[in-house]
Amino acid sequence: MRKSKKSKFRSVTINKKRYYFYTIKWLDITGDSGHATEEEMLKLQPSKMVTQAYIFKKDSKSIWTFASYDETDAQFSDRNVFPIGCILSLEKIKL
Repeated sequence: MRKSKKSKFRSVTINKKRYYFYTIKWLDITGDSGHATEEEMLKLQPSKMVTQAYIFKKDSKSIWTFASYDETDAQFSDRNVFPIGCILSLEKIKL
């Protein structure tokens, strides 16, 4: 009998599908509705955000994530979808 190899990465199995846990670094819009000089305008930069979540699905345009789930049903909460263009890095979390 063959024994399954234990993953060295943090994951959860839901309905026989394994989802891995990642740290996702990404850029978000930063906005300001007040008046500003040219100098102040040029200081405005995108926010560098960090999200930790399980990756549900990934394709060439988007990454879908969830952070919470139901242990008995395949239900997901704390969900996001990120455009690939705003992702700076993806790091799979080790145990």
